[in-house]
Amino acid sequence: MLNDRRVLVGVGGGIAAYKVAQIVSTLAKAGAQVRVVMTDAAQEFVTALTFSTLSRQAAYDDRDFWQPTHGKPLHIELGEWAELIVIAPLTANTLGKLAYGLADNLLTNVVLASKCPVLLAPAMNTDMWEQRSVQRNWNLVLQDNRYHAANPGSGLLACDRIGTGRMAEPEELLVKIRSLLHTSERDLAGKRLLISAGATQEFLDPVRFLGNPSTGKMGLALALASRDRGAEVTLVYGTLPGPLPLGIQAIVASTAEKMERELRSHLPNNDWLIMCAAVADLKPAEYRDYKLPKAELPSALPLALVPDIVANLSKNKSDHQKIIGFAAQTGDFILPALEKMKRKGLDAIVANPIDQAQGGFGSDVNQAVWCDRSGKQVPIPLCEKLEMAHRILDLAIGL
Repeated sequence: MLNDRRVLVGVGGGIAAYKVAQIVSTLAKAGAQVRVVMTDAAQEFVTALTFSTLSRQAAYDDRDFWQPTHGKPLHIELGEWAELIVIAPLTANTLGKLAYGLADNLLTNVVLASKCPVLLAPAMNTDMWEQRSVQRNWNLVLQDNRYHAANPGSGLLACDRIGTGRMAEPEELLVKIRSLLHTSERDLAGKRLLISAGATQEFLDPVRFLGNPSTGKMGLALALASRDRGAEVTLVYGTLPGPLPLGIQAIVASTAEKMERELRSHLPNNDWLIMCAAVADLKPAEYRDYKLPKAELPSALPLALVPDIVANLSKNKSDHQKIIGFAAQTGDFILPALEKMKRKGLDAIVANPIDQAQGGFGSDVNQAVWCDRSGKQVPIPLCEKLEMAHRILDLAIGL
């Protein structure tokens, strides 16, 4: 998603500027072309040498802005070059300038000389962030569809205050950067999406269970991509990698029974259900509420079928609702997926082979074939799971 993409990173004056070094480094290592523009205040926290070393490009500041050029002025050249501008940390000062179209330094001039999307990551003291004037400017700038928000988080700030104002973490910003490079359209605005993720665990006793290797990475990628395209997302998960994502309602459901209950409860209020979870097919026929001693473990474990969640839910969906399933298969993976789509009453299914060298459970990449009830079959070649999530959403919008 990042190879040879052109990202301009604007660094404002705040202690969070040190975190931006990780963002620049990650982008450059992934093959992106990265240019950095620093405000004068930013150089009080991190040097231009740091960013030029990490980006393999010159890091620009206001001294470069006023130098004579032999071609286009620097702010015009950079503004036309950028596919995406990221401003992090965004200070209250720069926010005010953006809100009212002011430009008195290189960074703000580049923004006005560009037409690409701009991702804003504010960082400041809680009292500063909560000022009416700052909130007015924040809401005003976001009325322009060019601007996209990476809202500040809460926690311990550099001033020892506990509250809102922490810049979004680099990992969160990198997800948003990848999403915006795929599409800056909020084409899912007004949609409510219910997404399941990860594996369920069907317990024999409090410490032993039947499960599968699903980590929840694909379901999480779908939730993040949907959020970044404007959807209101509810994520019901059995397993999930890493911390819970911001801006998403996340509900843990470790067993198939709990997952069905949560999905059934939330489905009426959603437009789409994307059933990405790897729900168990079988569970121990009997549950013991104490740890079975080894001597009491059965030599043959009696099993019971787990209800087919998505098939049951599809029987009760409304006309405007769409249900998209997943089929993880080995060998010939298309035909079983088509049969599953028809049998379970799905609008579409994503068939992915889990016996390939790359992809499947736990991997950061995947490949698949999109199949829908109109007969369309669209291969999705091997790619990062976040990119696959966006490609699935592109196709789902056309249902």
